Order: sequence, then structure tokens, then C-alpha cells
Amino acid sequence: MSIPTTSQQENLRSRLPNPATLVPELGEVGGALFKAAGNGSIPQVTISLVQLRAGQLVGNTYLTTLHTGNLRKAGEAEERITAVSSWRDAPCFTDAERAALALVEAVLTPNPYGERVSDDLYAEASRHYEDKALATLAMAIGQVCFFIPLALIGRPLPGVSPAEQWRQ
Repeated sequence: MSIPTTSQQENLRSRLPNPATLVPELGEVGGALFKAAGNGSIPQVTISLVQLRAGQLVGNTYLTTLHTGNLRKAGEAEERITAVSSWRDAPCFTDAERAALALVEAVLTPNPYGERVSDDLYAEASRHYEDKALATLAMAIGQVCFFIPLALIGRPLPGVSPAEQWRQ
């Protein structure tokens, strides 16, 4: 696999036009997921950390750039943003954030030895989050997972305005 040159990078474009114009219902579904994940029972920063980790786990530059930008706009420290990929040994996360990051990893990482979310992990997460918050956290993971196929298949351009992300 070759590394793209600067001129090749300048000519990059998404594979698909804006999916919201192709499938107008996408806006309604995405909006409902956004509303459910943003119900206030989980701090928005935690949701953004989880969604950044999801983008890292699936290896998608668009998602990692998007969620990194969201965290920066929220005033999150660079130390915490850059430590998401190695959160297990980073001292800058709360126990609740660690439980949330462990959950997204468990959901998105195959486990050849049994279920992905073990009883121990669930017990740890439930020490930090009550039932509504756990359901909301599951919805926040589901929200980013809903958009992963579009990000991987459609390959929107990272780091540009929404109007420029998709080919015309």
C-alpha cells in the first residue's frame, strides 16, 4: 500500500455524495440518536471521548478528526484528547470515563473467548452510572456505530466544512 503524495491528497474526494440528500430519512434518524445520547444523563465530554475512541478502533480518520474537533471546541485539554488511544495507563481520566471507554472497546472489539461485555465490566460501569445513564451510554455508542458504515464506505473528507465533506 502506497502513501498518498501531497498532490494525491489534494485530489481526494469522498466516494459518495452527501448521504442525507440520497436518503433524507437519515437526518431524522441521526437527529433522534443525537437527542437520545444528549439527554444529559452522561456528560457530553464522556460521550465525545467514547465516540473518539470508536473512531480510533475502526481506524477512520473522518471520525477521529470529527470527534477530536468536538472535544477541542468543548475546551478539552490536548493531554486528554491525545491520551484516548492509550487511556488505560493515562492518569487524566476519571473512573467513570474509564468505564465508558472500556465499554466502547468491548462493544467494538471481537472477543474469541466469550461475550464482549463481561459481567465484571458491566458491574464496573454500573458503579459509575445508573440505569438511564447506562442506556444513554449504549445509545451514544450506537450513535457513532450507526455512522461508521457511512464513514468507512462513503469516506467523507475529514477536517473540512460539512458542505465539502461529500462529493458533489
